[in-house]
Order: sequence, then structure tokens, then C-alpha cells
Amino acid sequence: MSSSSRTRLRDIETAAPSLPAGTADRILQAVDDAFEDSVALLGRLVRTPSLRGQERAVQEIVAEELAARGYEVERQVVDPSAFGDHPAFSPATIDYADTFNVVGHRRSAVARGRSLILNAHVDVVPTADPARWTHPPFAAARDGDWLYGRGAGDMKAGLVANIFALDALKAAGLGLTAPVQIQSVVDEEVTGNGAAAMIAAGHVADAVLIPEPTDEQLVRANSGVIKFAISVSGVPVHPREVDSGVSAIDAAISLMAHLRRLEERWNAERSRHDGFGDIANPAALNIGTFAGGEWPASVSCDCRFEGRIGFYPGDDPYVRAAEFEAFVAEVAAGDPRIAAAEPKIDWIGVMQGGYRLDPASDAERLFREAHGQAHGASPDAYVMPCYLDAALFALHAGMPALVYGPVAENIHGIDERVSLSSIRRVTKTIALFAAGWCGVEEAGATG
Repeated sequence: MSSSSRTRLRDIETAAPSLPAGTADRILQAVDDAFEDSVALLGRLVRTPSLRGQERAVQEIVAEELAARGYEVERQVVDPSAFGDHPAFSPATIDYADTFNVVGHRRSAVARGRSLILNAHVDVVPTADPARWTHPPFAAARDGDWLYGRGAGDMKAGLVANIFALDALKAAGLGLTAPVQIQSVVDEEVTGNGAAAMIAAGHVADAVLIPEPTDEQLVRANSGVIKFAISVSGVPVHPREVDSGVSAIDAAISLMAHLRRLEERWNAERSRHDGFGDIANPAALNIGTFAGGEWPASVSCDCRFEGRIGFYPGDDPYVRAAEFEAFVAEVAAGDPRIAAAEPKIDWIGVMQGGYRLDPASDAERLFREAHGQAHGASPDAYVMPCYLDAALFALHAGMPALVYGPVAENIHGIDERVSLSSIRRVTKTIALFAAGWCGVEEAGATG
């Protein structure tokens, strides 16, 4: 999500504000008044580790916070088998028995506006070596404008912004005139199956907003992604007869080098896809894990590596997966040592397409108005070459999906941190968008 991996697109002129200035001012002031409380909640969430499959503790906090605010709270078990072959699900590699989604419903007394989902994920990636961090990864250390911690930016700050955006409307004396949901989902980082379970269960709306850390820019499009594991089997022998064996590690390293040719092939297609032409590496093949061998003085018997590769909106992920499999088979056919290692592919996570946000949609128009009222200018838009849960809502629920969130640095890296002033601005934008999209009336106006 760094600036080097994104392309800015033509800005669209901001339309006239949809909320009266006085109403907008009340909402903005309410965000300011509660801002330190929002930082406190963010700190509590960051201090609660929530690695994949271990989100229960943080989800209990979210459920508690929503219930205290009067939401109708539902804990949802994530069980892909309960929904048959729903296309929003990707191959799962863990048991979801010890984790769950949370959704808070707020019904409206009247139904004049459009319904809205504010979605965020609570799972976080591993920290790498904690000793390399300036502050402990789950300490939620605050230093000037920055709050440090794994998941601070990606994306617990967005979850807090969602909660406090709707708090601000209530504090400003306003009630929404359409239903709204706050969704806190699991397993976004590997499969997206938390969001898939929401969609499969019918938790949909007229639009969804997901405040991933986008540096206060709107995502115009994102890549499709498939995640894979490749296992190879060697022939272990003693070093005195090394040439008679087959090293699984050597075969794996050679195969990884060949996969760079597939990455180049898919990258060569970028000029045919609007917004991707200026991205240096939209396919972004990444090998994230590698393990093999069992003894320093034995030719390695087994090796396995895991990774991901991206493609373009409109592409069928299963067709791309078949291309990947065919490429590995082609490589093996041309390299006897790789063939002898018998590479086996498993699909271990996201297998989903990318999406595009229609710039002419009413959701985007109103969002730009909200951003303009909070910031005085329209947001930039860019292409994000990675997986987003927004794609599931767009592709499998037919919903306009907005992705826009705070400035954050070092996500998935050392010293992840999020800008507190940016969270404040994002919370204001979300609050104004919710008011404009759902509609508001003075609290108690309908009796």
C-alpha cells in the first residue's frame, strides 16, 4: 500500500454538499469531542492480540462495545460448510471453532434512506521479531501523532473510526433513516472467509464502506489474488553420493525462479487494464514462507513454500489458477530435477477476483461530498494491487464497495503505526457519508 505501488487517477470534481452546513458542523464537532475516547478504544484493541484463528478476545471487546451503545449484536460462526458452495468463500486451512464474526445492527424508525454496512477486519499478521520493534508490537505505544502496534493501521483504526462515526451522529442529536450494520470480521488476511460468511448469511446492504489504511484516498480498483502452497519431494542420500539424490530444497528454489517468468507474463498484460498500466508489478508474486530439509548432512527429502500472485479485475480466479497449474506442469516437463521432485500445488487461501468501483455511482458521489465537507477537497483515487474484502461485496452481493481509510505506515512490517490526526479526519468523513447516504433526522422526530 505504499505510494510506489499505487497509481493516482483523474480526480472527480466535488458536488455540492448534501448536508446543511449546520448539521455537518454538529457532526464534525461530535467527532472532535469523542476523539480521545476513540484513541483509548484503539489502544485497547491493539493491546489484544488477534492473530488468525485467535480473534475471539478482541471480538468479545467489539461485541461488548456495540452492545453498550444499544446495537442488536450477533456473534456469527464462520463455517463455510454451512453455506454449501457459495462463491464468496475461498479454500480454508484452519478450523474456525474458536473465533467468530460480530455484527451490530441498528434499525431505523423510518426507512427513507439507503442501508449501509461499515465493515472492518480484526485479524492481524504475525509481528516478525518483536525485538526489532521500537515499541513492543502489542503495547499500543503513543508517540506524538502516531500510535504503534500490530494491527493499529491494518485495520483496527478503521474499525474504531466506523464505531465513532456513528457515535458522532447520535451525539449530534441525529437518527439515521435507514438500517446500518457495523461488521467486525475475521480471516481477511488469508481467505476473506469472515466477510464471505456475512454475505452468505444475507448481511448485505445498499452499500459498504471499508476503512482499510489507504492514506485517505479512495480505491478505484483492486487486484484479484490466489494464494498457493507448493510441496516438492526429494530423494535423500548421504553427501558422499550427493549426485544420486534429488534435493527438494534445490528443486523448490529452481521452481521459484521459474515462477518469476509467470509473474512477468501476467505483468505484461497490465497495459490492457485501466489504472494498472503505471503499476510496476501488479502481479506481485510473493513467496512468504519456505521450509524444508531435516538434517544438515542429508540431501533434503521434502520442501514446501507458500505465496500469492495477483491478476486483474474481470479475470476468473479459477481460470488463473488453472494457468498457474499449467505453468508449473510445463516447467516440470522441461526440467528433469523438478519433475523428479513431483511438485504438488495446494490452494490455501484467497481465490477471488478483483473489482472496480464505478466512478459514476451515487455512492462515490456522496462519499466525495462527505470528504469535501470534512477536508475542503475531493479525495484522490488509486488502484490497489492486493486483495480486499470489498471485492466480495462487489462481486458476490452486487454492492457498491468503498475502500477509504487512514494514513498508516509499515503495515505487515516492523513498527506498524497509524496517524491519529488522520483517524480523526477519516472518522469525520465516514460520519458525513453515513448521514448523507442513509439520511438523518432530528432524534425523536418520529416520536
